[in-house]
Amino acid sequence: MRLIRQLFFWTHLVIGLAAGALVFIMAVTGVLLTYQKQMTVWADVRRLDGAPSAVGQAPLPADTLLARVAATERATPTAIVWREGANMPVEIQFGRDKRIFANAYSAELLGTGSAGMRGFFRMMTDWHRWLAAKGDTRDLGRAATGAANLAFLLIVLSGMWLWWPPNLRWSAVRNVAWFRRGLTSKARDFNWHNVIGFWSAIPLVIVVASGVVISYPWASGLVFRVAGEAPPGRTASGPPVSTLPVSDGAGGEAPRGEGFPALPGSLQPRFAVAQGQVPNWRTISLTLPTALEADASFSLDRGMGGEPHKRTTVVIDREGQVSARQSFAMQSRGRRLRSILRFAHTGEVLGVFGQTLAGLISLGSAVLVVTGIALSLRRVRAWQRRRRPSAIA
Repeated sequence: MRLIRQLFFWTHLVIGLAAGALVFIMAVTGVLLTYQKQMTVWADVRRLDGAPSAVGQAPLPADTLLARVAATERATPTAIVWREGANMPVEIQFGRDKRIFANAYSAELLGTGSAGMRGFFRMMTDWHRWLAAKGDTRDLGRAATGAANLAFLLIVLSGMWLWWPPNLRWSAVRNVAWFRRGLTSKARDFNWHNVIGFWSAIPLVIVVASGVVISYPWASGLVFRVAGEAPPGRTASGPPVSTLPVSDGAGGEAPRGEGFPALPGSLQPRFAVAQGQVPNWRTISLTLPTALEADASFSLDRGMGGEPHKRTTVVIDREGQVSARQSFAMQSRGRRLRSILRFAHTGEVLGVFGQTLAGLISLGSAVLVVTGIALSLRRVRAWQRRRRPSAIA
């Protein structure tokens, strides 16, 4: 047992020193990303007035709203997001990087959201996922963070083994299970390292292991195999966007520029059908079909975006009939488990409570890295001092 314990200790120390800097970056950025969704929505809409101009005014049909915004922007929307609340503006997206918020009752353009907040979170996400690498070096950055995730999982598991007292009595556990005052710097680092490691061990394993699943296809495939399923294959990309006239929602044709693609007609009846599928929805998202005859796939969410069990997808054809409906409960066991692990990494699977817990775990991870490196360097210096007399002799 002593030999095994030494093996775990040196594995823990060496991997910790090797991966410490990367783990620290991922932990700090994880803390800063804790409430990304809520803060982004708040910053986007906090000063926008999406209220109707008169009491009882009905929102514009989706087709009319999209056509007017497309004509004003002289660009084709790719997605639209409705949020609950009579005064909430509608978000209309143009690709990945451009969005416009519009009044649902007048199609008045209200703004483009908070570029500063989105830019900050984009930078933090880039650091968290691939160390802010650009272009061809992004794959290298992604490989580094993936390896750091895997290394951190080994550090956490070996740390749990090392923490476990050989003699499991309360007097032994008490010294490494709660913060103590009046300690020297070395004793304080040891105490903090053990206490934080003890209280965060189980959720930390979940957060880090789910990060490994996100980082590596083999780990993601393992999730499906554990659930008794074959891993899904890659899906092909969708067809290119057409280049037909844009309907203005009233049978006319909106102004267009060069290569101005078509917007599908008859969205409003399908939107009304989608609303009825999940009456207590909080957001409805629609990636606009790329062909006039295509079905419309609506994503209805009863949560805040990271709770897969509160999300339902409804596909509605041109005649307004539901051609497909899929909720979390209807998915296979492997897909459900994979979705849970995806959002367990951020804690969002448990809502705001889970996000807060994941943020605290990330903060604790940063402290674990700092105290662990400090303890390791002290050990290295002590080892060097012990060798000096023998070297002089």
